[in-house]
Amino acid sequence: MPAEFLKIHPANPEARKINRVTEVLRNGGIIVYPTDTVYGIGCDLQNRRAVERLCRILNIKPQKLDLSFICSSLSDVSNYAKRIETPVFKILKKTLPGPYTFIFSSGSSVPKILGVNKKTVGIRIPDHAIPLAIVAQLGNPLITASLKDDDHIKEYTTDPQEIYEDVKNMVELVIDSGPGGNVPSTVIDCSAEEPILVRQGLGENPL
Repeated sequence: MPAEFLKIHPANPEARKINRVTEVLRNGGIIVYPTDTVYGIGCDLQNRRAVERLCRILNIKPQKLDLSFICSSLSDVSNYAKRIETPVFKILKKTLPGPYTFIFSSGSSVPKILGVNKKTVGIRIPDHAIPLAIVAQLGNPLITASLKDDDHIKEYTTDPQEIYEDVKNMVELVIDSGPGGNVPSTVIDCSAEEPILVRQGLGENPL
């Protein structure tokens, strides 16, 4: 059965529609959703079977799994990061929610994903009402990847209708909140002593 296509208001997400999305996630569904950068594909971090399916869709081996967690608040981040030093915490407070992915050494709450202990974890708190509402309602982070296009000239697909046609037989639900961006998040590695800029994306370098 093709995926559900659900229009949600980007600034004021309708509660009943967010409830529908979290119901799909709790049932092990995979969703495509907007962020403040590009559209993402993800599932409930705590649903192992869904994570296995996500890996198959993305053609990723568990050992190579470098997916990020979408969290709803800074207190969420501290659940999954091993330790956040004060200077790094100040950077987080200054930049989040925003178009950044921060890499940390994994904390004890990071589940064994597909039986693999991941040493580091990427954390995002996007500045977008829809994923924040989904994660707050779900009560768990989403494990997520950016949706890339096969066309290397246009690296990230921005049109939800186009995305739907591409993935409708692989996922359970696609959210349409209007065109997405085509610039990914800025990635900062905080797993060593000094934070390092790994990828310059939409967010300005805060270091």
